[in-house]
Amino acid sequence: MSFELRDKDLAGRVGKLKLRSGTLETPAFFPVVHPFKQPEDLPLERIVELGFKQVITNAYIIKRKLDGKVVKVHEVLNFNGIVMTDSGAYQLLVYGAERVAIDPVELVEFEEALEPDIAVIVDIPTPDTATREEARFSAEETLRRAYLSLDVVRRSSDRIAWVLPVQGGVYVDLLKWSAEESRKLSDFYSLYAVGSPVKALEKYDFKKVVDMIYAVKSIVPVDKPVHLFGGGHPLLIPIAVALGIDTFDSASYILYAKDDRYMTDYGTLKLSNLNYLPCNCPVCSRFEPGDLLEMSKLERVRLLAEHNLSVISKTMREVKEAIKEGRLWELLERLARSHPSARDAFERLVKYVRWIERLDSRFRGSGRGVFLVDTTSYFRPELVRHRDYLEKYLKHVLEGDHQRPLALFPGDPRDRPFIESRTYRRALEYLHQRQADLEQYVKLVYIPFFELVPAEVSHAFPYSQCEISLSASRRLSTQMFSKLIDLIKRYKNEVVFFTCKKLAWSRPDLVREKICGSVDCSHIDFVEVCEDV
Repeated sequence: MSFELRDKDLAGRVGKLKLRSGTLETPAFFPVVHPFKQPEDLPLERIVELGFKQVITNAYIIKRKLDGKVVKVHEVLNFNGIVMTDSGAYQLLVYGAERVAIDPVELVEFEEALEPDIAVIVDIPTPDTATREEARFSAEETLRRAYLSLDVVRRSSDRIAWVLPVQGGVYVDLLKWSAEESRKLSDFYSLYAVGSPVKALEKYDFKKVVDMIYAVKSIVPVDKPVHLFGGGHPLLIPIAVALGIDTFDSASYILYAKDDRYMTDYGTLKLSNLNYLPCNCPVCSRFEPGDLLEMSKLERVRLLAEHNLSVISKTMREVKEAIKEGRLWELLERLARSHPSARDAFERLVKYVRWIERLDSRFRGSGRGVFLVDTTSYFRPELVRHRDYLEKYLKHVLEGDHQRPLALFPGDPRDRPFIESRTYRRALEYLHQRQADLEQYVKLVYIPFFELVPAEVSHAFPYSQCEISLSASRRLSTQMFSKLIDLIKRYKNEVVFFTCKKLAWSRPDLVREKICGSVDCSHIDFVEVCEDV
């Protein structure tokens, strides 16, 4: 197995995962298929036609059904695409160890004989209801089994990419400990997985899943693909990808269908409550809700499953395109407005933006700018980097006893680069008329989102490659003025503060109120530059 990165945005990446049966572009979704009942639910041929050349199936079920008979998983499924096998951990999670007896070494040996492209060892899942002691046991026992399975993993690693699940459940400190210990096995295991988020996902507790993903991704080797079990909802997939998840699996498409649930980008809906089908997939283009409800249960389930897979496929394509264009943050912002759980998850993701910034690409292959539309945009990695640079710049400007005079210019989002704007040129004319030495001035542009931009870098990305909302929120304006006040409080030399009454955040009355209400303005010259612009 080899994993090659093609594009990056935030902590997400588009990659090529080379396996024995072919090359898989990631991020990728593996539909869960039953090894023997799938033709009744949704035939594999139709799953392939919907764009999925990879599936995951259950080695434990195959072993029980065939009584341990040695077969090849591709023959069992009659499928020549990429196959991943799970070991039965989900059955353990649902039915408990009392009803599901799995020998960890015997099962991985059976998986080896099945010859899948990717295989998961026999881990012990951590339910979200587990006590701390139970969670610790699952983490420790999974690691013990990872070592027990090493002989099989070593001898088959040229044919099978083995997955090491990281357990610990909702106890983030245990997850981190487990990830640290699992990292020691990185020479043997090809992929890692975030273990046991299924129950939290079913409850739409996405913010808890964000914590779980971060705990694992921030520790395991960055060059290893990471899988998320049970990640099968379009609301979660973009968030998980933004945190670095490369592959997903879920049976949500068929389970929802059996419950007459219709998947959308913004949640799931009961078919009986729908008047229209808000989708253009092959199913929704041909039928109305009433048509589906009048069908037999079997036919309706198949068609709903097709629709649900189409929505997941669309989500995967949108996410990959967003990564390639450097617009993954903007996709998350849109998603956060579609459902409270998505909003909660996005706000939790912001908590980890410093870590995300370190992984985010500094370059945008498409050359497209960024959209700054809301308070959430303030936390984009590009703006985090800007604020780090600004702090260093201002520290340099403020040091020593011989400060240069300071000129503050209003930034107009509609007229960029800032140093070529009409307001900036008008302000320079004013300074020139005062016979000022323009080279001596420290020149800063003030504008919400960025707060302050050194004029000499305003041509650079992202200052001139962005679209900024004119309706800056009060919070963003407050942050900008806080930065201005802090700077002026420490400034000992002359300050020329240019205002523009045509910009909401640069009105002369507002600027004087905000600045002079907090600092002594005796050394500040306020000049309006937009009177006849």
